Amino acid sequence: MNVVLAQIVNFIANVLTLLIIADALSSFFVSPLHPVRQTLGRVLTPLYAPLRRVIRPIGMMDFTPIVLLLIIQVLQNLIVSALL
Repeated sequence: MNVVLAQIVNFIANVLTLLIIADALSSFFVSPLHPVRQTLGRVLTPLYAPLRRVIRPIGMMDFTPIVLLLIIQVLQNLIVSALL
């Protein structure tokens, strides 16, 4: 049972990682009004919002996605190692 839970945690963390990377890359190439960008925004804004209150953009750079990726990776490692 723990192995299955560990696989589910890994899957969710990997999907979130891919969504964050897709959102960050699409912000350079795709209009903010594009449906894909809007969908990614609706999914990821609840995750970004608490971090954006603490981490302010430096110039034009928003480091919130990088911090969120680090948090996801740390939580993934902690949870999976606790389950296994």
